[in-house]
Amino acid sequence: MTAFADLHRPGEPLLLPCAWDHASALALADRGFEAIGTTSLGVAAAVGLPDGASATREQTLRLALTLGSEPFLLSVDAEDGFSDDPEEVAELARQLAAAGAVGINLEDGLGPVGRHAAKIAAVKSAAPGLFVNARTDTYWLGDGEGTRGRLDAYRQAGADGLFVPGLTDPGTIEAVAERFDVPLNVLYTPGGPSLRHLADLGVRRVSLGSLLYRRALGAALETVADIRSGRSPRGTAPTYDEVRALSGDGGAG
Repeated sequence: MTAFADLHRPGEPLLLPCAWDHASALALADRGFEAIGTTSLGVAAAVGLPDGASATREQTLRLALTLGSEPFLLSVDAEDGFSDDPEEVAELARQLAAAGAVGINLEDGLGPVGRHAAKIAAVKSAAPGLFVNARTDTYWLGDGEGTRGRLDAYRQAGADGLFVPGLTDPGTIEAVAERFDVPLNVLYTPGGPSLRHLADLGVRRVSLGSLLYRRALGAALETVADIRSGRSPRGTAPTYDEVRALSGDGGAG
């Protein structure tokens, strides 16, 4: 077991916030989070590229190189591995591990089960210490059909954890968690079960996905709307010096 795997505890799930740049990751680490993920949407949107289109391999790897040496455990959202070729995905995994990442998310996009399983097996062969969180999009992109069969295949291929974003029904969550001997990861949904409820259902990892990025963007829009309307901005914001401290001394601006 690795230190990252050990954080997936029964009854006390890993709450994994997801960063999109150096400052957001360091700010989360300063709040006591031992492990931090990345959000593919945030990484893609920040540079004007589409999410889920295998367009941000370079940006994802660059962010991992930036964050991998920081004092927290880093799990990288790598979409589908940015390739249909298992060996190319394995090479990405080697590079992520060399950069200091301890985990990788790989999503199937409802593509062929065998292809995704082959990617998982290739990654585990190339970077055995990397925690592979195998994601199926049966609820994210579909109606849930085929979930267990896909998860069975991914676990058999060597997945260390199983991720089912979009799954919110408590009974189904509990049934899936009980079926497998590796941690079940779900995506936190504001209208869905609470963190405590998810723990009681057997979930061992709760990801925030793009929520923090979207909330940050929403706060920026609320702030400018308040100022334009003559109101004092609501909410809180780090000071200039606090943000600068996250990245070392920087120039004024």
